Amino acid sequence: MSKQSKAKRDKRRKLQPKRPINRLNAQQPVQNHAVLTNEEGQVVAAIGLQGTEWLLAIGGQTMGNADNPVPMLAMLKHLSNVQEKEGRKVTLEYSTQLQQLIDDLAADEGKTADEYLAQLVSEFEGVEEAEGEEGDDAETADASTEDAPADDKADAAPASDDKPQA
Repeated sequence: MSKQSKAKRDKRRKLQPKRPINRLNAQQPVQNHAVLTNEEGQVVAAIGLQGTEWLLAIGGQTMGNADNPVPMLAMLKHLSNVQEKEGRKVTLEYSTQLQQLIDDLAADEGKTADEYLAQLVSEFEGVEEAEGEEGDDAETADASTEDAPADDKADAAPASDDKPQA
């Protein structure tokens, strides 16, 4: 190597046009297909399509992705129902493309789109109730295990104070 090779290389690099930074998926913008908004108009959650992948975003963070957006839509519909039960007004709007996908899946099962979506939403409600029951059982089990060691310690303390008499 010559002593000037670094200088020549640096000069050549300065003369070359600047290259843009290529970001992952920069050429594929996310298209919103379902948006859950609150009464102030803020987006609570959304489902978008990026290329061929469906993305679920909640609170501005991407929470997951899938090939089929229908379970994610059912989850948003369930979230909407929960928010309304708590007295908050939310609206769920989705695209005609997503509606067509639901219509096709519902037709395959011989149901209307509303019946099909209601069935999927009810599955989420069943999971929530089961978790609530398990949580109650877990709390009861935790309470009983917390009490048990305390009782063992109380029983063990007097036994150690008893000394054999000679």
